[in-house]
Formats: sequence, C-alpha cells, structure tokens
Amino acid sequence: MSPRAGQAGHPPRTLAFVESPVQLLNVLEWAHLHGLHGASPDPLPSVPAQVRRTVAEGPPRTDAELTVVVLAPTDPMTRGQLRRMADLARDEGHRVRWEEARGGTTAPFATIGGLAGPLRRADRVVMGDPFSRYVQLLLTITRARELVVVDDGTATMEFVAQLARGERLVRWHRKGGRPGARDVLFAPVSSSARRRLTPSAGRRVEVFSSMPVTETPEGVTVTANDFAWTRRRFGPPRITKGADMVGTSLVETGVVDGDHYLEAVRTLAKTHGATRYFAHRRESTDKLHRLAAETGLEIVRPDLPLELIARRGPIGRTILSFPSTVVHTLPLALVGTGVRVAVCDIDPTWLTETASPRAQGFLSGVTGTARGVHRLETVAVGLA
Repeated sequence: MSPRAGQAGHPPRTLAFVESPVQLLNVLEWAHLHGLHGASPDPLPSVPAQVRRTVAEGPPRTDAELTVVVLAPTDPMTRGQLRRMADLARDEGHRVRWEEARGGTTAPFATIGGLAGPLRRADRVVMGDPFSRYVQLLLTITRARELVVVDDGTATMEFVAQLARGERLVRWHRKGGRPGARDVLFAPVSSSARRRLTPSAGRRVEVFSSMPVTETPEGVTVTANDFAWTRRRFGPPRITKGADMVGTSLVETGVVDGDHYLEAVRTLAKTHGATRYFAHRRESTDKLHRLAAETGLEIVRPDLPLELIARRGPIGRTILSFPSTVVHTLPLALVGTGVRVAVCDIDPTWLTETASPRAQGFLSGVTGTARGVHRLETVAVGLA
C-alpha cells in the first residue's frame, strides 16, 4: 500500500467502483495483496445474514480502509452474483455501498450526486471497467492521486494496449465499427477519462491483472493477480472424473453465430465426455434452454464467479472453454489441484457478418497468451 495516498499517519481513503461480480472479486484480490485492512469483526455474528446486511448498509463503517461502491446493473443473474460477492466483501471487513445506478431515468443523476463528496475526498480510486461510461463520468469528479484498474476479464488487455498507444477507449468487440450518436456526444468525457488514466507527476496509475500485458504504458505500474485470496479463502476442491464446460457470451455480444456455437458445444461435450455446462451470466435463457435440449448437458447457473465455484468444488478433472477470461484465471485459482483447463479456438467461419474485424485476432491472442492451458484443435462444425 503506497504511503503517498493518504495524509501522514492516516490510511488512504480508498473508493472502489464495480459493476460485475468478477470486478468485485478482483478488488478483493487487490485489497488482499496490498494489505488493506477491513473493519473490526462483525459485532452481530448471531444475527441472520439478511439482517446483518441491512445493518452494514446503514451507518458507515469508519474503521474500514476500503469502501466498495456497487453500481448495480439490471440483469438479475449479475445482481444475484454481486450480492453474494458483496457479502464476501463485508465478511472481509470492507464497507459496501449498493447503488441502484440504473433504476430509472433520474437514477444516474442521484447516484453521481451522492458520490461526488466521497469521490472528492478519496485518496485512491479503484475501478473494474475503465470502458464504462458511468466510471468515466465519475473519473471527471475525483481528485485522487492514485488510480487503480483491476481486471474486468480480457477487456483489460485491450485497455492497456489502447492506453499505451494513446487511442480512444473502445471495447474490442465494437472496434472497427462507426461511432454512434451517443459515442460522439460522450467523446469529451471519454477523452478526459483517458487523460486521467495516464500517469503524471501528480498521479499514479496501477493495473492489477492476471492477463498478459504486452504493451505497458509509460509510467503505469503493472501488478500480477495470482488469486492468492481465492486460494486462501476456498478449497482445495473435490475433483470429479468427468469434464465440465464453461459457457461464453460471444453469441450475445454478436461475435459468434448461435447455430455454430451450439454445434461446437455439442461436439466438444461428446468428444470429451462433459456433463455440466457452467453458464456465463450474460447468456440468454432461450439459448441455454436450447443447449440443454439439444446437447443433454446439465446447465448450471453459478451464484459466484467461476473461479470461486471451481475452487469450492466439486469440479471436473478437465474444464473445457472457448477463448475467454477463465483460460487465464482458472489455472491460477486451481494451481496444484491437478485440474486441466483445455481451450478450443473459435473458427473464423463461426463469426457473424457483423463481428468486429478485430474479433478473430483478439480471440486468438486470448488463447495464445494463456499460460498453463491445453489447446484443443478447433472442432469441425457441419451445418446444413
């Protein structure tokens, strides 16, 4: 923990903004590595969890060094996982502030207005998604001298590369398309956020990541995330003889054709004897119903990020995945357990006509830079 962040004799006031369960998990990993102390032990251990949660969301826990602000999404699956992760953060002694940031037309104004004071007082701001328009707006308010970006999956790789090249911040699966009207209107805020995320004499920037960083922006500190908190907190897991499969939202983001994806899942499951399919939180219900009906796989909707689910167990001896964040994170979370992570590349013929021109190269890079995984041959998909 940098002593420069706070006033002499006082711990730095750290404010973290998260919008997904994985972001919150990585904030906890970052806090563990940097030794941020939580509040004193919960004085109400015999009170039911729901009641304890209400108490925790009431009076501020002034002895906590880290306050996590959840900018709640509307998706029920994501909200459920975030609430579980928020409970884990409170168990670690950190303060959690839940904001219904998308709860109606006036919600963003109320959220930003309510956070203006804490943002101006914060010595350090931690964020999980620098591409988020919400986060970029909040960055225009803060005076923090330390900014930290924790992993938001493979998007972190693209963020670091764009920052190093001085490019505008655009998500990889949208890059190459024409900016929309909202993009044009928001461009000044995005440019301001990029400038604030560029280190200077009065501002330190850290990237905390388990992803491979090949282009390091000048002055940015890159710290490795090895999932030490996850391994200390959970497991080791019970290992089953079979294989499990990890789902992806590449269909939902318009990158991969749905029929090709379904056929690839069916072929992989049959070849490797997979019985369970751990759904990505953004996968549509209709797609999952079709997968269950046509592949025979048991669809599992995890209530926590997959790194924690796998570490708790039981988990298959082999985990099958397409290019995604987990091909980098699961080998770290499961180190020493004997579990093999195997990844199947995306065939170019599976891509949709509207997929970004960069999609194939980016996805190949996700697989090619993963350490400790077994690469599978791309499965042949024959569609009538």
